Amino acid sequence: MLGASDREVRLAAPLAPNINHRETAFGGSVAALAILAAWSLLHLRLQAAGIAHRLVIQRSTVDYERPIAGAFTARAALASPASWGPFLKLLERRGKARIAVAATLEYDGAIVGRFEGDFVALGGAS
Repeated sequence: MLGASDREVRLAAPLAPNINHRETAFGGSVAALAILAAWSLLHLRLQAAGIAHRLVIQRSTVDYERPIAGAFTARAALASPASWGPFLKLLERRGKARIAVAATLEYDGAIVGRFEGDFVALGGAS
């Protein structure tokens, strides 16, 4: 983990264990890092709010803009920070809520891909 706050989570991965036959990062590894960064952001925010929860990913897309030929990072943040309050209220009231998280994938100082995912939190009211 490179950093974590209530605004973003930034994770890194080396190329060697994530390499494909073209000697660039395997798309599945890139997607997995983005999902983990996004999931971690929500987990940390819900934990800080004192809300017992389970998180699952419902949908995700990744746009790969450039090959990744070295260590890479994923930086996750809420797709819409204003959605956090309504998300918490719905989770409290119904015990289930959905929220979108976005992440940028970075390599060599440039954005090389983008992730968007919807996560469902289960918890809150029983």
